[in-house]
Amino acid sequence: MDDEYEKTHYRGFGPVLGLPIQDARVDLSAFPPELQAVVREFFPPVLERAKEPLVGITTDGHVVPDLFALQDTDWNPEPASKAATAFLDCLTPAQREEVLFAVDADEWRIWINAFPNWDPHGLRLEDLEPAQRERALAILQASLSATGFSDARTAMKLNAALGELIDRYRDTLTEYSYSFAVFGTPSTTEPWGWQLWGHHLDVHCFIIGRQMVLTPTFIGAEPTEADRGTHKGLRLFDEQRTAGLDLRRSLHPDQARQAVLHPSIRAQDLPAELADPVNGRHLGGAAQDNRVIPYAGLPAGGLSPRQRELLLHLVKTYAQRLPDGPAAVFMESIEQHLDDTHIAWIGGSGDGDAFYYRVHSPVVLIEYDCHQGVFLDNDQPEPFHVHTIVRTPNGGDYGRDLLRQHLAHHHPQQRIGLL
Repeated sequence: MDDEYEKTHYRGFGPVLGLPIQDARVDLSAFPPELQAVVREFFPPVLERAKEPLVGITTDGHVVPDLFALQDTDWNPEPASKAATAFLDCLTPAQREEVLFAVDADEWRIWINAFPNWDPHGLRLEDLEPAQRERALAILQASLSATGFSDARTAMKLNAALGELIDRYRDTLTEYSYSFAVFGTPSTTEPWGWQLWGHHLDVHCFIIGRQMVLTPTFIGAEPTEADRGTHKGLRLFDEQRTAGLDLRRSLHPDQARQAVLHPSIRAQDLPAELADPVNGRHLGGAAQDNRVIPYAGLPAGGLSPRQRELLLHLVKTYAQRLPDGPAAVFMESIEQHLDDTHIAWIGGSGDGDAFYYRVHSPVVLIEYDCHQGVFLDNDQPEPFHVHTIVRTPNGGDYGRDLLRQHLAHHHPQQRIGLL
């Protein structure tokens, strides 16, 4: 193989050319007029769904009540509040107007893991002065655990590594091609939060006092390891993959028959709804805030003590992105509902296999999916292209249930817009 091939190919797969993406946006006008309506159907209806009242992901259309409570999680919100205030203080009046939204604004729900075909809200990190950008990133660092911050920054850098690898879309596949927004007034007592969204990284952080909700959080990478270039050596999802395989391999044959929904993840072996070129097998992606997702797979109530430990360890690989206090409370909630948790799997369980798994309970929805190529031309899911999402079902996403409770107790006159 010649040097040029090696430079632009990853594990035998080469770049996809000609996608109408520029400056992190999809240009639908680049398609012939007769195809624009067809192409639009590939995009989730984000703007339309964001205007619908938020119910939350449920199993049957009905919210399970009294799952979440306002409480002290022993986390200090002051560093995050100070970082957000410092960021807002360094902006021009015009920039503040672009980045700042009401704490219950629809913009919380306007995000996409791919690229929008609408004008994105917030400020694009790429467009900020370096000092302003560092202050924005300081909010993430003050809000997340060291692991959470590292995962977010690694996803951003792997986005840039992809641009280097294929040497295309260099105004889009960059480290800072992400939109940032702040909701509410940063405070140590009142509700506020922030949102960072773009390709393979969508993080929603709602803060109220000493409590935090970090969902929806979508983190992905294509590829999951930079094997060359500026970011060589960076990797994502090793723990999530290994923990998933450990749990799957612990299942006895009768348990596996329940957990494995489909033994193959190849597109031709799956129903059309599980071979979507945009979402893959994901059910909880963009514009799915109110989706009905029935439980499927293996109920965790019958797991052995060792298997329960493996399941909790798997969940912890996602929970560890939260600071210690909120992470501990999150894991306590998972344990309280462990018997109501279901494990679903699609694909194989070999060392080199591509697969999908889902952990679903009243208080969490976790999805891990090996995806087909988007910027690389593999037409089947590969282990090196991964999408993950964490959701809080039953109205917990975006901290909305906690916000309702807070307003009911302290600002009843503001509740109307949330009902």
